[in-house]
Amino acid sequence: MKNIIEIENINKIYDGGFQALKEINLSIKEGEIFALLGPNGAGKTTLISTICGIVTPTNGSIKVNGYDIEKDYRQTRSLIGLVPQELTTDAFEPVWSTVSFSRGLFGKKPNPEYLEKILKSLSLWDKKDNQLMTLSGGMKRRVLIAKALSHEPKILFLDEPTAGVDVELRKDMWNIVRDLRKSGVTIILTTHYIEEAEEMADRIGVINNGEIILVENKTELMQKLGKKQLSLELTEKLDTIPETLKEYDLELKDDGKELIYTYDTTQERTGITTMLNAIGNCKIKFKDLNTKQSSLEEIFVELVKK
Repeated sequence: MKNIIEIENINKIYDGGFQALKEINLSIKEGEIFALLGPNGAGKTTLISTICGIVTPTNGSIKVNGYDIEKDYRQTRSLIGLVPQELTTDAFEPVWSTVSFSRGLFGKKPNPEYLEKILKSLSLWDKKDNQLMTLSGGMKRRVLIAKALSHEPKILFLDEPTAGVDVELRKDMWNIVRDLRKSGVTIILTTHYIEEAEEMADRIGVINNGEIILVENKTELMQKLGKKQLSLELTEKLDTIPETLKEYDLELKDDGKELIYTYDTTQERTGITTMLNAIGNCKIKFKDLNTKQSSLEEIFVELVKK
């Protein structure tokens, strides 16, 4: 799978001296869904804006499908669709006119059949004659996606695509993103909803303080950094953990009714068998047990802390 975006040594320093991006090196594969995670102010939007040609980098180079974003601006911009965070739309324009105008901006010939297909896929066809001011926030965000897709881009950037969208619409938009990927569109999204990345992404990048601190396949990331917990539901309440069990770093929860053992999934031996034998020797009885894998959110919070 070839790289459709190649970023080398990108820095962005603003006039006041603030460095928003620091030596960014990143490659995005054609046809993948790449999630860029990071806290507020980490540099997510600045990086996207730089790739899209909205923000000029201080130095470094970015290529989109082999074209340089500065030297070959027209070619690179025509390959990219951008859905920004802000709901910036002309309130009095009908949906159809807005999407048609966006297509024309890129010099594309009118194609009503294609635009109809987009609007139907986004559940906007019955709203095509409505003024944007009459739409809900979720519908306006769908219009932004339709605008971004109007010129048939190969790459779609979604900057916080489901901000302010209810749970039902959010799941609908996840399905839309998957369908776009199936059609060959490369998706790069930033999000504060960790479950979005966990649900959809092929690879995940974490950015903090303007630096890329990790890029990893989602499944491998979960395996490498995810911890598992074994939870024992005790038959009788335990006031303190016996000294003979201290080596296992057990935790008491639920007012002494639950015992938690955390172990590393990457180790050859988990120590569970030894730990359970030690618990039995202490005459501690349990009536149920279950395991829990660390979520991507827990992994992300831990990474940013480090």
